[in-house]
Amino acid sequence: PNILPIYEVSQSEEGLPFFSMKFAGGGSLLEAAPALRREPRRAVTLMAKVARAVEYAHDQGILHRDLKPGNILLDGNSEPLVSDFGLAKWLEPFGDLTRTPSIFGTPGYIAPEQVNGSAGKLTPVADVYSLGAVLFHLLTGRPPFTGEHALKVIQQASEKPAPKLRTLAPALDRDLETICAKCLEIEPGARYHSAGELAEDLERWLGGHSIVARPVSPPVRLWRWSRRNPVVAGMAALLLTLGTTIGVLIWKGEVAAENSDRAAGIAVLPFESLSPEKENAFFAGGIYDGVSTKLAKLADLKVISHNSVAKYRGVRDTQEIGRALNVAYVLKGSVSRSAGRIHLNIQLIDTRNDSHLWSEEYDRDLNNVFALQSQIAQKVADHLGAKVSSTEKAAIDEPPTTDLIAYDAYLRAKDLISSIPFSRRVKDDLLEAVRLLDQAVARDPLFFDAYGQLAGANDRIYFLGFDHTDARLQLSEAAIQSIRQLRPASGETHLALAQHLYWAYQNYDGARDELATARRTLPNEARIPLLAGYIDRRQGHWEESLDQMKQALELDPHDLSILQQISLTYQALRRYKETVATLDKVSAIAPKDIAIKVWRARVELQWRSDPNPLHTTIETALIQDPKTAPFIFFQWLELALSERDPVAAERALTAMPAGGCYDENIPFPDGWCRGLAARLRGDEPAARAAFASARKELEQTVRDQPRYAVALCAIGVVDAAMGNKQDAIREGQRAVELMPVSKNAIDGAILVQYLAVIYAWTGEKDRAIEQLAEAMKRPGSHVTYGDLRLNPLWDPLRGNPRFEAIIVSLAPR
Repeated sequence: PNILPIYEVSQSEEGLPFFSMKFAGGGSLLEAAPALRREPRRAVTLMAKVARAVEYAHDQGILHRDLKPGNILLDGNSEPLVSDFGLAKWLEPFGDLTRTPSIFGTPGYIAPEQVNGSAGKLTPVADVYSLGAVLFHLLTGRPPFTGEHALKVIQQASEKPAPKLRTLAPALDRDLETICAKCLEIEPGARYHSAGELAEDLERWLGGHSIVARPVSPPVRLWRWSRRNPVVAGMAALLLTLGTTIGVLIWKGEVAAENSDRAAGIAVLPFESLSPEKENAFFAGGIYDGVSTKLAKLADLKVISHNSVAKYRGVRDTQEIGRALNVAYVLKGSVSRSAGRIHLNIQLIDTRNDSHLWSEEYDRDLNNVFALQSQIAQKVADHLGAKVSSTEKAAIDEPPTTDLIAYDAYLRAKDLISSIPFSRRVKDDLLEAVRLLDQAVARDPLFFDAYGQLAGANDRIYFLGFDHTDARLQLSEAAIQSIRQLRPASGETHLALAQHLYWAYQNYDGARDELATARRTLPNEARIPLLAGYIDRRQGHWEESLDQMKQALELDPHDLSILQQISLTYQALRRYKETVATLDKVSAIAPKDIAIKVWRARVELQWRSDPNPLHTTIETALIQDPKTAPFIFFQWLELALSERDPVAAERALTAMPAGGCYDENIPFPDGWCRGLAARLRGDEPAARAAFASARKELEQTVRDQPRYAVALCAIGVVDAAMGNKQDAIREGQRAVELMPVSKNAIDGAILVQYLAVIYAWTGEKDRAIEQLAEAMKRPGSHVTYGDLRLNPLWDPLRGNPRFEAIIVSLAPR
């Protein structure tokens, strides 16, 4: 399996030798490597198959001895085929299968023992080394060792450990680094014992399970090096007397390794408000926000973002915080204000030993608050020995505004915007944020940060369809122009432009270019890799999207919104085990969050077609706190429809929040959900009245914005529900034309899915199944086993053999 077959070995009529083999039309891994570097999961999938092929060869008693990207071909289906056994060797003592004494393999990929005089004693682990080198190349774009000539490469491979994978590709998973490192051990006995063991670990990683390989600690590496070093070997007797010392070194090394990872990290904890008034709490939050934001501008410091530290408000155990956030330092503070003055107490603490590096009390005039923020940030940098460039110094010293009232409005708006991923009042919160930010920039027309938030809020209102009009877009454009005029070259400007291009224009390539510029001056900004992940996802680069989001998570390890997006991406890929594992992490951070529990239970509905966990979770949540109903409305209605429970559907409708009943990114009006519930209970007149209401609302939107694809899709589905066949099909087809999957991998796939619904509801069953089969191939669609089995939208197709076959193909295995 996965070995290039030879069909014939013979001679031509002219006496020339020849052989024929399977045609591999997909090139080689060497040619595919640049693309695979952007798709690490695909690279690992291919290498797991290659490892199985090499295992098969070993089982037949054959070593390859020259595995490299150029010798692994791809067929027309992109399946790997191991080829070129030109240096193969029997494992049994029959000698080489092919002999070319001057050739010993390809430097950069061959095991050290192949060139150090041990070639006659090679074992399967020599090929394991080569497999690791090929995997390293696919993930980083280069082999483990490079040099100006072959001898230099061979010398490096024989004398020093391979570089760590993540030094060349920081976004990659640590387990992949561990797997590569085990393959590339200099000592054969330290590697995987067989290609099969390597394949098993790669398959564990692909399945989201724990791998067997473990990172090698620095003391163990030192010990292995001493065995290879002849000088140290000659001092064996002395080493025997140092056993206790080595034991201490091992312990210290492990501690040092842990602490070195935390050495440059700092978490600025939310400052405590010492006054009971709510207004002072916002003020304390503003002081904290300013200090944290200024420190995050320093490239020499790893600063944990606001979202990750929020849960540690009031936590006293700094060592626990250090371990949880992987930081060596925390900055704590308490704030009070009265009679126009501010009193601030600051403490910088080393989390490794709970010692105070610096503490100070400040009593200042309220009007000097921004200068105080800059002073604190500079003192923290000084105490931690962080390098501060002249550009960074200027950024730290610059106040956000000179108007405290404008700053207060800005902070309130920023708080509303940051809570949007978990809000059921998204439209109201965004509109209120815009109102507050308009106040802020009216009071201070030079308030750069406020313009950035204002552009982002208007962009989201436009993107989410709450106000998808040119007038709203112009408001966003005006804020962007102010940003450009105030700071044309700053990283924040380029980040704001990237967000604007993404949300307002879906110009993903332009947004990516702006992010690349922003990244140079905002090294600690988690929003940059997160937005890059959004872009990759919209462009259909799903594995790269996950890599970027995981990079954002490293900068912001406890940000629930990042974890939420990672879980959604896994779910779109139907990788449910990883979806569940990610949501379990979210639950560990926010164990009381009902919406997260409901989302976790919903996975079982989609994955296994099991509504019971979702039913139990929702009923429990409603009993414990009825106020949670609006936050779980969509899942509640979805459950009621799936269980064909009209009473539950009516109960859910009472909790429907204002602003429509969005379904899978499609902006359906309230009437759509009311119509579905009425049809479920058999009240057709009420259903038609509700659908007519929804259509009237959508009609105006489509008239004003004829190229708004998701609105066209929505009116098409409503027309299908009302029996307006020709209009429904025309609208659904037009929506897919305007927003193809090639332009938007998420919305495009969902539009294909809803076109299938339109065809199903208008009696075009064959066309419905064709579209459904197409949607099923697309990760961005929401076609799942549970949805097809239980959702009433698909009732017209039930009993159709092709439809039932699609359901079976999605069943969990």
